[in-house]
Amino acid sequence: MNRIDATFATLKQRGQTALIPFVEAGDPDLESTLQLLRALERNGADLIELGVPFSDPMADGPTIQRASQRALKRGTSVREILGLVRKFRRQSEIPLVLFGYYNPFFHFGAERLALEAKEAGVDGFLCVDLPPEESRELKHGLDRAGIEQIFLLAPTSGPERVRLVAREARGFIYYVSVTGVTGARKHFVEPLEKQIARVRRWSSLPVAVGCGVSTPEQAAWVGSFADGGVVGSALIHDLVGARDKRERVIRAGRFVARLKRAMHAGKKS
Repeated sequence: MNRIDATFATLKQRGQTALIPFVEAGDPDLESTLQLLRALERNGADLIELGVPFSDPMADGPTIQRASQRALKRGTSVREILGLVRKFRRQSEIPLVLFGYYNPFFHFGAERLALEAKEAGVDGFLCVDLPPEESRELKHGLDRAGIEQIFLLAPTSGPERVRLVAREARGFIYYVSVTGVTGARKHFVEPLEKQIARVRRWSSLPVAVGCGVSTPEQAAWVGSFADGGVVGSALIHDLVGARDKRERVIRAGRFVARLKRAMHAGKKS
């Protein structure tokens, strides 16, 4: 069983919601990213999304755009990121999802990427700009390697799109909570809980809410009805204020621990 499936199954048995933090690989360097991954796991992360930097991250807001630029400035590549995953896997079995845009994956080669990602220990791919209709080449390689391809849904997704994603997605469905780019939000659209229920009518896959979760209160609310909550921009923004790499690791751990406690409390209430 893929680590993603196993983790969600275990959390469901425990009545818990998955906390899924996002960090950009190579920001500010790969060794720092490795330390962040370990801190996230120690402090309560259930899955981790590892960002693959790209020069035109059109779905991301300024916080993740700047993180991607910092990683690219030091020359972070897909091959280096796979090497980072290999190092992390020596001590960890937490599910890892590579999160990015199709261009770097296409240039690496879809078939070769799937094989090398499997060998490195990647569990899932989320390609922001690759809809199910255009994903055949990558999906074929990922299916053969046993890696799960995760697709997006949004408040603007109509019934046909929901049914298509429900049919094609593996691992979990990433529900974009708001229209627009990624980034921390002060408020969510009130019908979000109803939107998640609509997705569940067509799919038995876990549904994780992303784009906007930034505070313990929001994490608790999302945790009360979703299977997972993704936090990216708020975490990265918090890390930018750190004085050095050691403080970044400490901040990452504290941030995730606060959200995990809130999620747990929200599920119990």
